[in-house]
Amino acid sequence: MIPKTFREVIDLGDGREISIETGKLAKQAHGSVVVQSGKCMLLCTVVSNYKQSDVDFLPLTVDYREKFAAAGRYPGGFFKREARPSDGEVLTMRLVDRVLRPLFPKDYHAETQVMIQLMSHDENVMPDAMAGLAASAAIQLSDFPFECAISEVRVGRVNGELIINPTREQLKESDIDMVIGASADSVMMVEGEMDEISEEEMVEAIKFAHEAIKVQCEAQLKLAEAFGKKEVREYDPEVEDQELEKKVYDLTYDKVYAIAKAGSAKHERSAAFDAIKEEVKATFSEEELEGIGGLVSKYFYKAEKEAVRNLTLEEGLRLDGRKTDEIRPIWCEIDYLPSVHGSSIFTRGETQALATVTLGTSREANQIDMPSYEGEETFYLHYNFPPFSTGEARPIRGTSRREVGHGNLAQRALKGMVPDDCPYTVRVVSEVLESNGSSSMATVCSGTMALMDAGVQLKKPVSGIAMGLITDTETGKYAVLSDILGDEDHLGDMDFKVTGTADGITACQMDIKVKGLSYEILVKALMQAKDGRLHILEKLTDTIAAPNADVKSYAPKIVTKIIPGEYIGAVIGSGGKVIQELQKETNTTIVINEDPETEEGIVEILGTDQAGIDAVIAKIDAVMFKPEVGSVYEVKVIKMLDFGAVVEYMEAPGNEVLLHVSELAWERTENVSDVVNMGDVFDVKYFGLDPRTRKEKVSRKALLPKPEGYKERPPRNDRGGDRRGGDRRRDNRDRKPRRD
Repeated sequence: MIPKTFREVIDLGDGREISIETGKLAKQAHGSVVVQSGKCMLLCTVVSNYKQSDVDFLPLTVDYREKFAAAGRYPGGFFKREARPSDGEVLTMRLVDRVLRPLFPKDYHAETQVMIQLMSHDENVMPDAMAGLAASAAIQLSDFPFECAISEVRVGRVNGELIINPTREQLKESDIDMVIGASADSVMMVEGEMDEISEEEMVEAIKFAHEAIKVQCEAQLKLAEAFGKKEVREYDPEVEDQELEKKVYDLTYDKVYAIAKAGSAKHERSAAFDAIKEEVKATFSEEELEGIGGLVSKYFYKAEKEAVRNLTLEEGLRLDGRKTDEIRPIWCEIDYLPSVHGSSIFTRGETQALATVTLGTSREANQIDMPSYEGEETFYLHYNFPPFSTGEARPIRGTSRREVGHGNLAQRALKGMVPDDCPYTVRVVSEVLESNGSSSMATVCSGTMALMDAGVQLKKPVSGIAMGLITDTETGKYAVLSDILGDEDHLGDMDFKVTGTADGITACQMDIKVKGLSYEILVKALMQAKDGRLHILEKLTDTIAAPNADVKSYAPKIVTKIIPGEYIGAVIGSGGKVIQELQKETNTTIVINEDPETEEGIVEILGTDQAGIDAVIAKIDAVMFKPEVGSVYEVKVIKMLDFGAVVEYMEAPGNEVLLHVSELAWERTENVSDVVNMGDVFDVKYFGLDPRTRKEKVSRKALLPKPEGYKERPPRNDRGGDRRGGDRRRDNRDRKPRRD
């Protein structure tokens, strides 16, 4: 018997709906829901162990997967099975994780898994916009200690009208693509890309999204109430010792405050903090530390956080001695690497990124193969964050989720400034060589300069900055910090990254750790970020004011040529023989794609030698060469025959035609060599197809004056019969019928 189900419907206000259902699937999970919009269905399950893990953090795993069966497709590759998550899936996991994690209690350390699966796909619904809703709805049905319901929506703007959860087709026309995560009371996460919008427009879009999120949070609470709200589970809280906390505070606060105020460098400051921590530990015996060592470290961190925050709120100073709106010293360099297509170094304080650019053909496009989306990227950016960038040695286990996320943010910041008619596939790689705050924004800056150094004609240069926030909810004091350090990210209440040109914002990523952030503070942060962005942008343009006019001499040049579809096969040749030989002869790379709409051939010719590119173009022109009837062409003799000469059109090498012996001269020609020889160059007139031979006819004699007294020979059928003396064939009327 089908079990009883519970369902809530959310009206998006334009005829579309989102339903949340529970009670039918995955009932052994601690909470499960099916979220559906159109034909798109997400199954989300949540499970959390009842035993606390022996760690000092929340071991939360958010996993989002798209099943190929959801779109009626097979997985690509040799093994027809879903394997490691794609970058798109990882990015969705990060969107959900960043909103959920802060809402669990700080002392809740049970292993927790949130698993979201796309079970049915609808091409008009983007599933990642509903993943946060599904996760929160499942948690509301569980007994987890979780602060409040949240949701996430995507917001777009088409023709000035804001849209909740637009389709992929609508996004193509939209100048905003943002995902906002929030509770009914507070915005907690923002990430997206924009087409140079203003700060005010961005805030308007966030407010619009927040109103839709409030409705979705209410629907979750109604569903949980109808299903039967569970009692929140009990768990073993962390042991607290107020006397020990006060002792650690008294021993460390003033010393930490003094070091924080000294404005020292990262490693010097860290060593000083560690020394204070060791001094505190030295006041206890080894036996005591075995039992309370963890608490000592915890209370030291708490005192350190309070001292650093108070320094900023009370004196307007920061760990490295800067004021709240001050940017660290910047130096830049381009063309650093001698053999790459474009390179740059961007160093801001103790953060450094080295970016490289590689130019290629459409063959190098990044292929995206997901159940919810298939396509390719001709501009993409990869971000690498090695352990040495923070002075650490740790295991390297492939590309991390953080690297995927930071690279995607920088890519979104820059891609809108790459012109649509850029003929290249462009790959940017950022190598983070030092890190102390916002290496992703350093990647945007170094990427901008590397692209301009490579000769990519960016519409406008882009810079980026990371903003922070420190608030005191009791006094109402707050400080917005420009260009935050790594420690300020950990100890602060907000990490807000903003990128843009001189004319507007191109991308953003915001994580808010404090409840009830007012829009007043958000606007202040955005305006302060704008000042910082423009300051950094000036440093970039001082280094390279505009894109180089051309690519470097050793970088490949690319020429795109459109040819009629009927000639694609001729250019490729049987088994690819023509194109392969041409690439070998000219030292070029040739890629041919067919436009599905026009059925024309798009030929990309890539090479470092212009002469080789010109030779390829000449060959293609020769393949497509069509002589016009009545026109005169220069030809060259390339082969001698008994009945004529084979000539090649000089303007279309490889195009040959037979010049019959009768068309060499007005006089009777016994031997072809009496008139022309190998290698001779002369003009001929083109007559099109000869109606008698059905072959192309050209004539040399047509361009020569007739000899005086020349008489035309009569046509063959007017010469009085055959050479044997008349026509001896019987009249057809005298023939007898053929017997079968």
